[in-house]
Amino acid sequence: MSKKAVLYRMMMENHVCPFGIKSKELLEREGYTVDDRHLTTREETDAFKAKHQVDTTPQTFIDEKRVGGYDDLRDYFGKEQEGERSSSYTPVLMIFALAALMVVALLSSGRLNAAPAPVIMHFVAFTMVMLALQKLQDLTSFSNMFITYDLLARKQVRYSYVYPFAEAYAGIGMLALLPALWVAPVSLFIGTIGAVSVIKAVYIDKRDLKCACVGGDSDVPLGFISLSENLFMVGAGLWMLYRDLVLLG
Repeated sequence: MSKKAVLYRMMMENHVCPFGIKSKELLEREGYTVDDRHLTTREETDAFKAKHQVDTTPQTFIDEKRVGGYDDLRDYFGKEQEGERSSSYTPVLMIFALAALMVVALLSSGRLNAAPAPVIMHFVAFTMVMLALQKLQDLTSFSNMFITYDLLARKQVRYSYVYPFAEAYAGIGMLALLPALWVAPVSLFIGTIGAVSVIKAVYIDKRDLKCACVGGDSDVPLGFISLSENLFMVGAGLWMLYRDLVLLG
């Protein structure tokens, strides 16, 4: 016997309810045949709410019993609520993964030397640029989180606004093969301060903080991966100086 559900959702000319779309997709994914009933005007929507004594749409009915809205539907199927996950390293790990895939793309196309140094430097540069982009989406939000643990930003708040631009500059400079003395000092400076700040906050002071590495609204815990980002920058800066001043003379 097929499972059936009735879904009431707003589908107006100037507004389509995203939670209605999600509810329909979730029901179909769970094997339900959906009787999809559209509320096409504000008057029709208000009348529906008054009749069923609800404040929001969409509303799902299964076996002639009201389940409720999208969040209620997720509860009904025993699924975790969207946007309520615990602290997660997922955002920064995805950036690392995408940076690695871009390096692989360059290698497979023959546009990148397969030697370890250029591979690692491209990975670090791509990572820095993408992390900077995340921060630059909302500088104020980033600053508010960053100053809670960065040692320099706590004394010079303006540094928290400069940091993402410096990170982007260093990453782009690496990709552009700019002279080491133009790029390495920036990478070393922000990476060293960042590493020391994370070590002090997490491993010495034992503070439970969120990392601003992917922006000020992230749930990424401040810890090892945050430290890794800074150590990448330090390592890249040292390599650039060694390459230009020692190997190339």
